[in-house]
Parts: sequence; structure tokens; C-alpha cells
Amino acid sequence: MNRKWVLLNLLIKKDGIARANYLKKHHMFNNMGNHCYWHPFKIPSEPKLLTLHDNVVVTSNVTFVTHDIIDYMINHMSNNKQLAQHKGPIEIFDNVFIGCNSTIMYDTKIGPNAIVAAGSVVVNDVPEGAVVGGVPAKVIGSIDEFIDKRSKNS
Repeated sequence: MNRKWVLLNLLIKKDGIARANYLKKHHMFNNMGNHCYWHPFKIPSEPKLLTLHDNVVVTSNVTFVTHDIIDYMINHMSNNKQLAQHKGPIEIFDNVFIGCNSTIMYDTKIGPNAIVAAGSVVVNDVPEGAVVGGVPAKVIGSIDEFIDKRSKNS
């Protein structure tokens, strides 16, 4: 499907549920599970390298980096090294929330029942049940601690 057409359709959808349903219907990713929410207006450059399982919430301005192009610079240096472009998959398991302005790098997995705090850069796998935050993202708590804290403040 034409990338510009997809982006235009994402722009006119009312909310993240409508965007997720559109992306799922058109098989944009390797997989998109049930009950997903997709707020960004952008998709990764290699969308088939992205797998989302069930109940995944992706908030605004999240970037999925499925490749790098450092080979372009290295291959034009005078040291005669030739590198191939590196591409890698990203897998997001069940019940994951990814906060706004986060970046998820290639070759990473975000385990089930996890939260990625806003503004984080995920460069390593996120363990099951973890809350991660920072640059680079590190474990800062657990989903159970988050739920307990949030329910006390309700």
C-alpha cells in the first residue's frame, strides 16, 4: 500500500482506536493483536519488522526505529570497511503501554505487562512486569507497584 495514502488515512482518523483498526485491517505490521491503540501519525520505515500483540497502547509521537544507516557514513570513509545496513525487529507483547515521545530501537522486545515511561529510549529488552524510564531506559519499578500507587491516588 502506498505510504502517503496510509499516512493521509492516519491523519483523518479520529482517535488511536480508529488508527489501530485501520493499520490492522491493512496488515501494515508483521502482526497487530486485538484491542490495540495507535496514536502516532507515523509508522516505522520497515513496518513489517514491528509486531504488536494484544492490548498494546502506543501514545503520541512514539518512534519505532527498525534500522540504522550508519553504514552509509562508514562505507564512504577511506578505511575500506564495508558494512551492510542493519535492520532488526521490534516485538511488543501483551498489555504494554508506551508513553509519549518514547523511542523504541531495533532488536528489542518489550515483555508482557510492562510500561515504558514518556520520553524513554528503549535500547534493551524490557522484562515482563517492569516499568522502565530514562535514556537509556532502565527498570524503575514494577507494574504491580504502579497499580498500587495509582489506586491509592484514585
